Amino acid sequence: MVMYHQGNRELQDAFGTRKLADRLEERLHRSAFTPEDEAFIASLRFFFLATATAEGHPDCSFKGGDPGFARVIAPDLLVFPDYDGNGMFKSLGNIRTNPHVGLLFIGMEEKPRRLRVNGTAQVVREDPLLASFEGAQALVRVTPEDIFPNCPRNIPRLQVVEESPFVPRRGVDRVEPAWKSFEMFADVVPPRHA
Repeated sequence: MVMYHQGNRELQDAFGTRKLADRLEERLHRSAFTPEDEAFIASLRFFFLATATAEGHPDCSFKGGDPGFARVIAPDLLVFPDYDGNGMFKSLGNIRTNPHVGLLFIGMEEKPRRLRVNGTAQVVREDPLLASFEGAQALVRVTPEDIFPNCPRNIPRLQVVEESPFVPRRGVDRVEPAWKSFEMFADVVPPRHA
């Protein structure tokens, strides 16, 4: 079994769930994306990305875009764009020093569903795929190690009321967030990259 470490095992034993955990890994765990995983990920407008510093300090961020912005392009490769943001580069900076990542995909609209992807990532600025992501300034390539569905029972059913006007779209003028023109930031916000 590759998914569990000593801390997991101690709690599984304390709560009597070791056999259940082993069965879940045996039946649901995989290290390559399935066509169903690919379709599910492509249908979503967002996911959550967990990264950590070189010292192991965690960080979690929201990544969003139009459906299809996160793409499975091979059974062992998922990509997503990095769009112009606040310039802190917390997630991407962490990936450069510690490539281990966790992605959590949650479907809340039709049928609640969750998919967890743990693996390694790399940030690339020169990639042939970059041009296929409108407004992307870099691309993150994720190689999965652990892919598994997660129980959806506490996921609420939600619907999209309005799409974000800030998501880059072909043929649509870019909208800058208001905070970039606030006096306290205006002199340090760099121009948007082409």
